[in-house]
Amino acid sequence: MLKNYFKIAIAVLKRRKFFTFISLFGISFSLTILIVITAFIDNSISAGYPDTNRDRSLYINYVGLRKQMKDGSSNWNGSGTFYFMNHYTAMLKTPAKVAVSSGASPVNTYVNNKKLVIAVKYTNDAYWDVLNYTFLEGKPYNRQQIENGEQVAVISEELKKSYFGDITSVAGKYIEADNVQYRIAGVVKNVPVTNFYAFADLYLPYTVSKADYKNQSFIGNYNAILLANSKADIPKIKEEYDQVVSRIPLGKDWDQLIAHADSYLETFTRQTFGGEKKTDSGFTSFLLVSILFTLLFLLLPTLNLVNINTSRIMERSSEIGVRKAFGASSSTIVLQFIVENVLLTLLGGFIAIVLSTVILKIINASDIIQNVDLSINATVVFYAIIICLVFGFISGVYPAWRMSRLHAVDALKQV
Repeated sequence: MLKNYFKIAIAVLKRRKFFTFISLFGISFSLTILIVITAFIDNSISAGYPDTNRDRSLYINYVGLRKQMKDGSSNWNGSGTFYFMNHYTAMLKTPAKVAVSSGASPVNTYVNNKKLVIAVKYTNDAYWDVLNYTFLEGKPYNRQQIENGEQVAVISEELKKSYFGDITSVAGKYIEADNVQYRIAGVVKNVPVTNFYAFADLYLPYTVSKADYKNQSFIGNYNAILLANSKADIPKIKEEYDQVVSRIPLGKDWDQLIAHADSYLETFTRQTFGGEKKTDSGFTSFLLVSILFTLLFLLLPTLNLVNINTSRIMERSSEIGVRKAFGASSSTIVLQFIVENVLLTLLGGFIAIVLSTVILKIINASDIIQNVDLSINATVVFYAIIICLVFGFISGVYPAWRMSRLHAVDALKQV
């Protein structure tokens, strides 16, 4: 029976080429956009090189200060200073390691009298233990070199090529950045620019930074990653860090200090959806907004497909009348039209996956987003197929049910 339904569905799709094109375009276009957006999100929030321990890591990248005043409130927020990130996390007993690093800041270097803008990140020694960089040559600088204030550096594979060309090895050579010479200790595999905590072209010890790393204020340009021994320690580290923060003296200048150790995704949802006081992680709001956006995004093509299907099925009233006259039940006719619509949406889903693959390859090859490698994983493809099935079922049920309710005589009168 299903085999016959498939044959009829293919014949109908071939016969009504315009309706088929419009339907496929709406389905494939919507799903292509969703798959591409999902690939970006997946690349940004999923554990990957070199931040492979996200399932047992907590991140601190926001520090907020509040002062209630007669005419309102005073707010000051941003990332933390090195002192804040290093000193107060050192009080924690549960984390295995604590990586402290600055945000990637642009500086200038020159190659053959041409200016090259590179991203520089300052780190502590534990940074290289928490994040699993692949060293193509050499090794990271160590604690002794940092404490001695040695001008040593780790560079990315891309910076090596841009600065030195096709030289086989550069370990031990010098690179100049911001009018300072640094000896290269190692070269690491490129990191995607979307990885906020790990991306840089040039990695340097925090002690060689021109900024005062001993500054005991709160707001600066540093963040921290707390690495737990196991996932089971995550809640304990959160509680321990909250207790440390609650005991930090603020003096008379501020009433409240806001700083949380969050999961990777929560560090971003807190700033966007956490409200003015940032006391809520905002994850629930983010999830609800994402679901609502997806449903609204799919609603328009679904309604459009319902209208197209209704028009297409109405034109087949004579076929329905004849089949009913020969004893076909309403459920049989509904099933036939649902199969036709599911086949149509699955075809649209297949086209969407092909288009998404092509688009992602173009984005990767164009290097629009530095060092990024977007891909469609199995989970995304699985959900795309599920969406196609739901899409096809919903958009086909109403038109099919409506026509199946017609009596044979009424259906034949509409010819």
